[in-house]
Amino acid sequence: SVASAMIGCNSNQERTRSMPSPVSDIPAASPEAAADHFAGKLAFETDCSDVHAAFASGKVDFVLLDVRSPTLFAQSHIPGAINLPHGKMTAHRMSAWPSDTLFVVYCAGPHCNGADKAALRLSRLGLSVKLMIGGMTGWADERFTFEQGVPAAA
Repeated sequence: SVASAMIGCNSNQERTRSMPSPVSDIPAASPEAAADHFAGKLAFETDCSDVHAAFASGKVDFVLLDVRSPTLFAQSHIPGAINLPHGKMTAHRMSAWPSDTLFVVYCAGPHCNGADKAALRLSRLGLSVKLMIGGMTGWADERFTFEQGVPAAA
C-alpha cells in the first residue's frame, strides 16, 4: 500500500540521518574557524588564475620564480617568470631585489615539492613568499600559454 511505502521511505530517511556519510562523519568546522583557516591558507598560496590575471592586467606586484632546472625552464615556462632553482637562492642572490619583494614560486606541479623547498628557503631568508598552487600542471590545465627558451638578460 501507499501507506506502507511511505513508512518504508521515512524509515530509510531516518537511517540515513542517523548514519553520517564519509563527508559528514567528521563534523565541519565552525564558520569562524573555517574563515581563519582559509584566510591563513590564502596568505601562503595563490593560484594560476590569479597570477595570470595579474600579468594580463599589468598589475604585477610580485616576482614570479620558476624553481625548476634551467633545462626544464628553457623547454617551457610561464611567461614573465625568472628561473631560479631553490638551491641557488642565497641571501646574496636574493639581495638583488628589495627586501619587501613578494616572491611567487612554482615548480612542475602537485607532484613536485621544489616550490615548497623554495618557499621554505625564501622565508628562512626573511622574505615574503607565496606558492603558486598547481605549478606548470595547473597552468596547462587552465589552458594558459607557455614560453620557450631563455629570456635575454635585462
